[in-house]
Amino acid sequence: MLNKPTDFIASLAKGLQVIESFRAETPRLSIAQVAEKTGLDRATARRCLLTLHRLGYADYDGKFFQLTPRILRLGMGALAALPLPQLVQPWLDQLSEQIGQSSSVSILDETEIVYLARAAQRRVMSIGLMPGSRLPAHCTSMGRVLLAALPEAEMLALLERSDLTPRTPRALTDPAEIAARIAQVRDQGFAIIDQEVEMGLRSIAVPLYNVHGQVVAALNTGLPATQAEPEELARDYLPALLKVQAGLRRVLH
Repeated sequence: MLNKPTDFIASLAKGLQVIESFRAETPRLSIAQVAEKTGLDRATARRCLLTLHRLGYADYDGKFFQLTPRILRLGMGALAALPLPQLVQPWLDQLSEQIGQSSSVSILDETEIVYLARAAQRRVMSIGLMPGSRLPAHCTSMGRVLLAALPEAEMLALLERSDLTPRTPRALTDPAEIAARIAQVRDQGFAIIDQEVEMGLRSIAVPLYNVHGQVVAALNTGLPATQAEPEELARDYLPALLKVQAGLRRVLH
């Protein structure tokens, strides 16, 4: 808990901003690009990037910086310490083997979902997904499940803060329409996304409850659109997802 201004380390905060500016869609960034993304001046961005490079957290080719696998040390330790990934991974492995599709578990972090665990049968997205990967909540099946679990006012506030720039021509961009879909998810207990995150990808998700009946995460499976129509997802995959949901509800705290 911060009690006075001296408890806040501004240089650490700036360094974390620089690290967070690297995303799956922008893995290589110049000093100018990092400065633009973070709002830092070029000199500060340069010092942060060169520090990361010197410590082995970033590669530098003279123009572009790219994070190295060493950066995973900063996050994987925290993920590994969470009981949720450890508990759900065997269930995901079994589910994916049973249905022949990839499955994932994520949590909500502000306007994004964060992948905690994943069992991949095949690559279904152009970007590789792994624990720690992030996607917008408003246009993903797991995100809509998690948003549906929030109080209405909190959900609407998160939508207000979300970047609704469409990722595909099928993506919803009207906050009222997205809120209506989330309300539908709340009523039916699952979410289906039809090529809103990436063309050619459909997914279905359900909430994961703890023993107290609280939503603590979301579970989904995603597959190529050529394999199933949207209305077939609930018929073919929802029973298996609900079975995992029921099983985990007895062990999640």
